[in-house]
Amino acid sequence: MTDSTRTKTSTQWARAAAAVRDGWKVIRQRGPSQVQFWFIALVIGIAAGFAALFFRLGTAALQAWLYGAEDVLFLHTFVQSLEWYWVLLIPTVGGLVVGLILHHFTPDGRVRSVADVIEGAALREGRVEVRAGLASALASFLTLSSGGSTGREGPVVHLAAVISTWVSNRISADGLTGRDLLGCAVAAAVSASFNAPIAGALFALEVVLRHFAVHAFAPIVIASVAGTVINRLAFGDVTEFNLVTPGALQFYVELPAFLLLGMICGLVAVILMRSVFWADAAGTYLQDRLGLPRWLRPMIAGVLLGLIAIWFPHIIGVGYETTVLALTGGLLLGQAILFTIVKTAAVAITMGGRMGGGVFSPSLMVGALTGLAFGLIATSILPDVSGTHTLYAFAGMGAVAAAVLGAPISTTLIVFELTGDWQIGLAVMVAVSMSTALASRMVNRSFFLTQLTRKGIHCAAGPQAYLLAMIRVGSVMRPLDDPRCAEVGDCAALVEQGHFLPDAATLVTAMPIFDRTEVTYLPVVALHDDPPEILGALYHIDALKAYNRALAATAAEEHS
Repeated sequence: MTDSTRTKTSTQWARAAAAVRDGWKVIRQRGPSQVQFWFIALVIGIAAGFAALFFRLGTAALQAWLYGAEDVLFLHTFVQSLEWYWVLLIPTVGGLVVGLILHHFTPDGRVRSVADVIEGAALREGRVEVRAGLASALASFLTLSSGGSTGREGPVVHLAAVISTWVSNRISADGLTGRDLLGCAVAAAVSASFNAPIAGALFALEVVLRHFAVHAFAPIVIASVAGTVINRLAFGDVTEFNLVTPGALQFYVELPAFLLLGMICGLVAVILMRSVFWADAAGTYLQDRLGLPRWLRPMIAGVLLGLIAIWFPHIIGVGYETTVLALTGGLLLGQAILFTIVKTAAVAITMGGRMGGGVFSPSLMVGALTGLAFGLIATSILPDVSGTHTLYAFAGMGAVAAAVLGAPISTTLIVFELTGDWQIGLAVMVAVSMSTALASRMVNRSFFLTQLTRKGIHCAAGPQAYLLAMIRVGSVMRPLDDPRCAEVGDCAALVEQGHFLPDAATLVTAMPIFDRTEVTYLPVVALHDDPPEILGALYHIDALKAYNRALAATAAEEHS
C-alpha cells in the first residue's frame, strides 16, 4: 500500500469517526429523527433479546447445577430423587442470598417487576430505577434457580426496561421517546422469552404503554422481531409447548361450557392474585410485629417453599413439566385440583416473601390445571358432544393468564404462539373474554395495576387519575415577584388559617383543597424554613390549565 493510499484511507476513517460523533451529538441534543429512532429501537430490541436469552440460559444452567438435573424441563422428576434435606436447603440458602442482595441494593427490600415498568411509562417519562432494577434481576435469577415458584417474564421485562432507561438517559429522550423506547425493550424481552413476536409487540402496547398509538407501532414491531430472531437463533423455530392431542370443538355445542370455564378461571385468577396480596400483607405484618430484619424475609419464604417441595416438587420454578402434563392430559382429576391449590400457595409464599420473579408462568400452570380439571368433569358428564379434555386445559391456560395480566389480546396471542395451534382459537377467546370481564371487576383491572393501587398509584382509572400526581405546585405557582400574584400579607393570612401547600406537593394535594375551601389561590411555602417562607401562590385556574394541558398532551400521544 502506497503512502498516498494510506493517507487517503486514514482521512476516510477520520471523516467517518467525525460523522459518527456529530450524529451522536445531534441525537443527544435534538433527539433522534424517525429513521434514527427505528435504528435505536432495533439496537434496544437486540440488547433486550440477548438479556432475556442470557437470563433464561443462566437460570437453566444454575438450576440444573443446584438440583443435579440433566434437563430442567423435567425438573420435578429429578427433584424427587434428591434427599429431603437438599430440597429444603437449596431454596433456603437461595432466599438468604436474595434477601441480602435486596437489602443492600434496593431502598425498600422489594423486587422490581412489571408494575414498576408500567409506573415508569405513566409517571417517569419511560424510565425505571437502574440500580434497584439490576439488583432485582439478580435476585429473581437466584430465586428461580434455587426453587422459587414464579416465572421469568417479570424480571426480564424490567431488565429490558433498565436497558431502555440507560439509552433514554444517554440521548436525553423526552417523555414520548422514552416511553416508546421502553415499549420496544419490553416487546423484545417478551418475544425473546416465549418466541412470540406478535404477542410481544401487543403486550408492550396493551399492558405497558396502555395505548395503541400508530407512531409507537413500527419501532415496537421492529424490536419485537429482533427479540424473536435472537430466540430462534438459540432454540430454533419451535413452540414452548408441543400439544399431542389439542382436540377440536364439536360443532360449537361446547361453547357454553367454555363460557362457564372462563368464569371459573376468572375466579381462580382472583384467588391467585389476592393470595399474593394477602401473603405480602401478612409477611409485612409479621415482619414488623416480630422486628425481623428485611433480609431474613426471603429466607423464611425459602424454608416454606422447601417444605412444600419435599412432597410437591411440581412447585419449583416455572412449572413447565406440570404444565405440559396438564395440556396433554397426563394428570388425574384429583391431582389437577391438588396441584392447583399447592401451586397457588407456593406462588403466594414466593412473592409475599419478596423473593422475586413474575406471575405469567405460574398463571399459565394454574390455568392449565384448572382447565384440565374442568375438562375432565365436563367430558365425563357429556361425552357424546365433547371434544378432548386437553382442549379445556388449553383454554384455561389462556383464561387465567389473561385475567391476571389484564391483557386479553396479547395473552390470547401468547397462548397461540406458545403452542402453535390456531385451530381452537374460538374456545380460547370465549374463555379469555369471560375470565377477564369477571376478574377485572374484582380487582383493579389486573395484578400489576392492583399492585400500583396498593402503593397509592392509580393507573387503572387512566391518565385523568394519575396525571395530577405528575404536576408539582412549584412548577405552576405564581412567584411573589409576579405582578399577578397575591400580596404577601394576604398569603400570610391564609397560611395562618392552615390553607397552604408545601413547594414539593403535587396537584393531587392541591385540587381537593380548592374544592373544599373554594379559595381562588393557595400560598406555596418552603416547609424546611422556620418560619415557613412564602414562595408564591398557586391559583385554581392555573392548576386547571396545567391539568388540561397534560390531558391534551396524553391524548395527542395516544392518538398520534
